[in-house]
Order: sequence, then structure tokens, then C-alpha cells
Amino acid sequence: MSDRPHLWMRHEARPTERRAPLVPEDAATLVRQGVRITVEDSDQRAFPLADYAAAGCATAPAGSWTGAPGDAYVLGLKELPDGPAALHHRHIYFAHAYKGQAGADALLGRFTAGGGALLDLEYLTDDDGRRVAAFGYWAGYIGAALAVLHRRGRLTAPLVPTARPALDALLAADAADDDTRALVVGALGRSGRGACDALERAGLDPTRWDVAETRDLDRPALLAHDLMVNTVLTVRPVPPFLTPADLDEPARRLSLVSDVTCDVTSECNVLPVYDETTTWADPVRALRGGPAPLDLIAIDNLPSLLPVEASRAFSAELAPHLARLTDAAAPVEGWDPVWARALRLFETATAPLEEATRVR
Repeated sequence: MSDRPHLWMRHEARPTERRAPLVPEDAATLVRQGVRITVEDSDQRAFPLADYAAAGCATAPAGSWTGAPGDAYVLGLKELPDGPAALHHRHIYFAHAYKGQAGADALLGRFTAGGGALLDLEYLTDDDGRRVAAFGYWAGYIGAALAVLHRRGRLTAPLVPTARPALDALLAADAADDDTRALVVGALGRSGRGACDALERAGLDPTRWDVAETRDLDRPALLAHDLMVNTVLTVRPVPPFLTPADLDEPARRLSLVSDVTCDVTSECNVLPVYDETTTWADPVRALRGGPAPLDLIAIDNLPSLLPVEASRAFSAELAPHLARLTDAAAPVEGWDPVWARALRLFETATAPLEEATRVR
């Protein structure tokens, strides 16, 4: 048996997901290295199936991952469909299941029921704890861009995917006449840098806050901005940046929040002023109306609005680590540390569920 992995890239169940975790060019490189790759057909992916076939990948119908060989790693991005109830494979995707999110226990229970495992893309980290592959830059860029377009009355719904030149042209169109006071929280991270770049493209000079500024938050200064872009991702509860009381503060100037992080329903949410994300169909929600309105943009798959650029950047970072996976049927001893850490995290998260099953 080859020690090279078998990757099975699934069709995304979410209708608005256009990205791919692995693009055809990087798939071709992996195939040349001996990695077996199967790609499901998808009528929404930004990259045609024919391009993967030309790269040497096998192809399969959409949704056929449930019957994939047991040694396959099922690769995706966003949430799995509701079935099957028991997950038998090792899955690689953004599961959002480790911070107390709604439905997390049910999802992890599906893995324990089927003997599968989750290798969460959000928790693939190097020895210093830094994520090895992320969509953060593009999430921040688009989150800030949508906020600017909304303030200028140029945001139309439903949102549709585009390319960066077209988006940048929209941002530059009214730059000379915009005096928006913008704040980026988490400005030194990937998402924060993307948000700052988009705001600068729009002719704005944003205030940049990071750990030092949020450790002792100047709430009146935050509320004195017109627009806030939140890009902070935390793995432990911290004091919130905004509370419902802040929204009713008479001196509040803040009129628009773009929450790139979207940690809604998590105990780590730094913006506990809303309980549901917004969508491509309805990208903006009013948190307050009347003479001092405050709107929210909180879309949890922002990079899919620039699917080609975002996918290529992410795939370039992820592909070298995919090449270091071993056959899923092989022992995990000696695994690449990036994958070993992700597996240990899954095992830690599911240990209470397995114990509860044994007790019953």
C-alpha cells in the first residue's frame, strides 16, 4: 500500500460557497508527487471540474464522499450536510466546533458515532501556534469593502462573486468625497491587514487597534468612529468590545459594524450584540433604528465573494501540508506535527462524548 494520502475534495453543501481548498494548479503538483486526488463535480465551484481532470485528478459525482474509500481524507471548506448521522472518514474543513458554538456537540457526536475524525483547518498550526493556511486576508478585505460600499449607498443585494479589479474600482469611485472615520480592531493580523488595505483603497486612513489597544479598551473612542471592522479571533472568552448598552449610548457616533470574525453563538464572541449572521441575500441588518441607526454586516464566508483570488492564496499555503499527510489507514505515529496537533485537539474535544457513551 502506498503511504501517500488519498484526498477526496467534496462539493460544498452551502449554495453560496464558490471557493475550493485546493485549486487545479496545486492539485497537479500533488498528483506529480504521488498524492491520489478525487474531485467531486460542483456546479458552483469557481474552478471547472475539467481543469482538475487535466491536472490528473479522478472525478466523482457531487455528494459521493459518503461512499468514498475508507482511506480517503474528505477535504472541504464549510459545513457538512446534516447526514449521514455517523461520519466514518477523516474530514478536513472549517468545522467551528471547538468554542461552544451551537450544534458543536451534535457534530462531534457524528464523528464519534462513525469512528471518523476531524482535522479542522482553523487549527492547523505551526510550532509557534500560527495558522499555516488561512483565508483571513481576503475575509478582512471584503468585510471592509462591503462596509464602505454600504455607507456610500453602493451595496446591492443579493451579493454576487466578483474579481478584485472590479471590486477595487468600486472602492476607488467615491474616495475623494468620503470622510468616514474607520476603525479596524485586530489590525496587525491577516484579516486586519486585509481590512486596512481595502479601506486605504477606498481613500480612508483607518485607526488601527490591536492587542495593546484592546487590553484596556477605550470605549468612548471606539464609539466615536463611524465604522468598525472587527477582525479579532480569540480562543478564550475576553471582555466584549461592544455590548447592548453601548448601542444605546447617546454619544455614540458608530453607525456600522462589519464583523469579519463572526463568532456568534460562541462564548468567545467579542461582539455579543447580535445572535445571527447576515447573508448574501440580506447582507445588512439594523441593530438600532431611529435617529441614531447602527447597521451590522456579519457574513461568515466573505472570501467566497472573491473566490478565485482567495482560493489560490489559501491553496498555495495548504497544499504543501496536504503532501505531508500519510495514508489514512496508516498509524498516526510519526505524523507531521501540524496534522498531529489537529488530531490531538479533536481527540481532546471528543473525549467527554466518548466517556458519556461508555457510561450509558
